[in-house]
Amino acid sequence: MALLPEDIIDRLIQMERRINALSTAVNTRPPLTEITNGSLTLKRQEKPEDPATLVAQLSTSGPGGTKPVLRANDAYGHEILSDDILTGGLARPWLPMLPPQDIVNTSNWASTTSTGWVTVATSLNQIWQPKMRLRMLTRVTGTGVVRVLVNGAVFGAAEHPAGTAFDHTAAVTTAMTTDFGKDLTVEVQAKVTSASGTVSVQPILMHGRQT
Repeated sequence: MALLPEDIIDRLIQMERRINALSTAVNTRPPLTEITNGSLTLKRQEKPEDPATLVAQLSTSGPGGTKPVLRANDAYGHEILSDDILTGGLARPWLPMLPPQDIVNTSNWASTTSTGWVTVATSLNQIWQPKMRLRMLTRVTGTGVVRVLVNGAVFGAAEHPAGTAFDHTAAVTTAMTTDFGKDLTVEVQAKVTSASGTVSVQPILMHGRQT
């Protein structure tokens, strides 16, 4: 049997003690809940466009320790982003919703008898999301068509037949990094294509969407 240095056993015992101490420290160290004057880096995974791939998750325990909670406050302590921990979904910010519309009395709808394109309804929004969905009800006596312009560009069919519902989802910008927060003008235009008649429209749904 080869002779070992006299202190090898003592050195092994000391190493074992250090490993045990290190293991104890790792398992008992409190979780990191605050970063002061530091930075946090979130790295994108291989396929971030895949819904099954987790890109980044910021969460804590919610009621009963079972639900994730997401909160973002500004420098003054104002809550600017949060989820609804009771039902899921978004709690803040409160996003505007389209008010109830009159879908029964078509005489109250925006309308035109013109045989040339006329803007019968318009709205001014801001670009927060790259896509938009718009649904409208349309009515016509005689024949006619409608179209939607978003910042002057046709959104959907160039001539949608009046009398059928308009429902279209598409991108409203191809340069989100530069257009974010800019004004978005939505115009509804209509015209009569018969000798006489009236085209009427009533928007009932409009919202932004992700890509």
